[in-house]
Amino acid sequence: MASIRRATPSDACRLAEIEVFDYRQYFYPLFKTDRYFFSELNVPVLMKEYQDEPERIERTYVYEDNGVVKGFVRVNGEEIEKLFVETAFQRMGIGGALLEHAIRNTKANDLLVLEKNRGAIRLYERYGFHMTGYRQRVDDTEEFFVRMERRGA
Repeated sequence: MASIRRATPSDACRLAEIEVFDYRQYFYPLFKTDRYFFSELNVPVLMKEYQDEPERIERTYVYEDNGVVKGFVRVNGEEIEKLFVETAFQRMGIGGALLEHAIRNTKANDLLVLEKNRGAIRLYERYGFHMTGYRQRVDDTEEFFVRMERRGA
């Protein structure tokens, strides 16, 4: 039985695992920084960050199905900070369910997304998010984040 619940400290390892592998799949092809993506960004380091900063977990909701956490959304105020679904479980409606939960239960209405992440942008558009015209360069790269908001939210 699938459900969305608030994350707990016992989810730290699974959250870190999903986050690391999704970053590698979606961000590495753009940034190609081997040292960061395959050395600095790893499950034990990120898990420790979750443990040392409990507010990260407190702002996170997980999609759990038969005891397996398949994805998560993290919200800070009205901003969606992260939305990740384990690669093996993508295109099953999990991202949409998490997004809907964040909109309905936390009043989330804005987010930043990589401009080249067309799949994520299409997902957000299906849930009422629209481009604002705001662009922010990603550190020392040629890539940009764009801001999306829900109108009338």
